[in-house]
Amino acid sequence: MNAFILALIAYLIGSVSFAVIVSWLYGLPDPRRYGSGNPGATNVLRSGHRGAAVFTLLGDAFKGWLAVYLASCWALPEEQGVCLAAAGLMVVVGHMAPIFFRFQGGKGVATALGVLLGLNGVIGVAAASTWIIILFFFRISSLSAIIAAFFVPLAFGMFYGMSHPYFWAMSAVSLLLLWRHESNIKKILKGQEPRVGKKNQ
Repeated sequence: MNAFILALIAYLIGSVSFAVIVSWLYGLPDPRRYGSGNPGATNVLRSGHRGAAVFTLLGDAFKGWLAVYLASCWALPEEQGVCLAAAGLMVVVGHMAPIFFRFQGGKGVATALGVLLGLNGVIGVAAASTWIIILFFFRISSLSAIIAAFFVPLAFGMFYGMSHPYFWAMSAVSLLLLWRHESNIKKILKGQEPRVGKKNQ
């Protein structure tokens, strides 16, 4: 029951779309109405406002970390693994399909990073470093996210073993990220995926 309640709370936290809120506060267009149509930091950056993109990134990552942190505070000791795993998975689901914004959500990369930092700081930093390195060389945010998504389940499997709830939850998150990036994968293969910093309204 605790895992279910914490998962529900995590979903509601994930449903807070910082891309939409921050854009509204800055007087920018709704990120669901231009560029890729994705309410996330990368698309907000296409508006030309770097500050809004940074706040979106930090907000989305924070809610991922917050969901895991709250679960760690409220879960019983014997339920920590399951409760934190459930919270980590559902906050990402909330970001992707937010109940507060007609289920029009983002792709979950920043929120997933926040979850990783909450579950295991070492893996979180390693995943973020992977993302940054790939982005530095290729300037394609989606490619960075896709490669990092492949890395995460392997890291959790090595760290905790394949029977641990963290491994299964983060494997599910990685599959969701890859599914949400299906169109990006097709564009990458065709050489049509836009690079970071390119304004596209």
